[in-house]
Amino acid sequence: MTLSRRTLLKAGLAALAVPSLAACNNGATARGQGEVIYWLWDSAQLPMYTECAKVFHEQNPQYSVTIEQYGWNDYWSKLVTGFISDTAPDVFTGHSSKYPLFAAKGQVLPIDEYVAKDNVDLGIYQKGLADRWIGADGKRYGLPKDFDSEVYFYNSAFTEAAGISTEQLNSMTWNPRDGGTFEQILRRLTVDSKGRRGDQPGFDKDHVKVYGLGYSDAGGGDGQTSWSWYAAINGWKYSEGEPWGTKFFYGDPKFTDTIGWWRGLITKGLMPKYAEAKSGVDVTTSFGAGKYGMTPNGSWMLGTYGQLKQVKTKLARLPIGPIGKRMSMMNGLADTIWAGTKRRDASWAWVKFLGSQTAQDIVAKAGVVFPAVAASLPAAKAAFAKSGWDVTPFLEPVEAGDVFPYPANPNAADVTAVMTPAMESVMSFEADPSSLIKANKDVNQILSVNS
Repeated sequence: MTLSRRTLLKAGLAALAVPSLAACNNGATARGQGEVIYWLWDSAQLPMYTECAKVFHEQNPQYSVTIEQYGWNDYWSKLVTGFISDTAPDVFTGHSSKYPLFAAKGQVLPIDEYVAKDNVDLGIYQKGLADRWIGADGKRYGLPKDFDSEVYFYNSAFTEAAGISTEQLNSMTWNPRDGGTFEQILRRLTVDSKGRRGDQPGFDKDHVKVYGLGYSDAGGGDGQTSWSWYAAINGWKYSEGEPWGTKFFYGDPKFTDTIGWWRGLITKGLMPKYAEAKSGVDVTTSFGAGKYGMTPNGSWMLGTYGQLKQVKTKLARLPIGPIGKRMSMMNGLADTIWAGTKRRDASWAWVKFLGSQTAQDIVAKAGVVFPAVAASLPAAKAAFAKSGWDVTPFLEPVEAGDVFPYPANPNAADVTAVMTPAMESVMSFEADPSSLIKANKDVNQILSVNS
């Protein structure tokens, strides 16, 4: 079994102990106590955080911030290397799939005392976001900076040609037996090499020109942009103790039936085979090339889809499921402080500023992500509207409270090491969905050993 990046990341962290302040240098001889180094991975957000750093310095001239940006994969490997070599950034953008392990290894700083001392109002954030950064130990490890949810991005020229109305797209239903009206729409959007649609006689499922649905991967253990909402609206949950999973349910029939339906779209010719989907061309590029009628994705991808000028892209709501409503995963990022920094006061000042409405108004007006501060959201909606996006489908489940958290666990790397190949085997037809019962036992065995 090939080791995932998360597994390798955990292996690197395994050698770490809680940082000793006496041993940490963090560039101490090269920088003053007020000079903060801050890392992020999203290049699209670099301009707005550069502006935040400028305003922060104007308001706090005793502090300055140097920002460094690295791509997703390099970001995490460099961060672990920094932990080991005592050269990690003072502050960095954290992810809910990563920080639990960092917290368990003592590499991120609890900020409870700072929050209490400065009377930080945690009620300014979207409901539930602040609590996502309370670890399994009950300590707080960050202040929210943004949030995301999922929808379908669809090619409106294709839907119009298929005679599918906006109303139909935004009132889709789904179930794991026949896929509901959602699958009917996928059939209508799918076109074979001779122009026959998936709901027409003679459709050739082995020679498809346009698939109704595109996807990027098998979803691993979270399925954030692939299967998570189908399972949720089928009444399934990841684990006991969400978001801090203590016992997982990947063997639950509500999950295996969902995955069985999802995989069945490949058999029906409505979705590409897994090898084709993973051919090296990303799902957004394929969508832009006219290969897919619709693709599910997260709100952080709005900018990428907006650059696909060869297609007219619109957004559709996720479907209503057997539980009687829509559901979306709601995740979010936060800024966290490295436990080994020698610039704690300066680092906290920067984190507190980034979590403020002043900073998040700057972020909102850039129209790249949804800010965590609720009062900043109207500015983001206006910025997205200016770019041609009606982001209502992203926000409706958030406003209604019909959301579920990204599954958090200090052993997330181990869970991923089991579930990624297990899901890939299922989607490649090398194993049946029932094989996930064994994978779930393996996951829970890992949790019991590490508890």
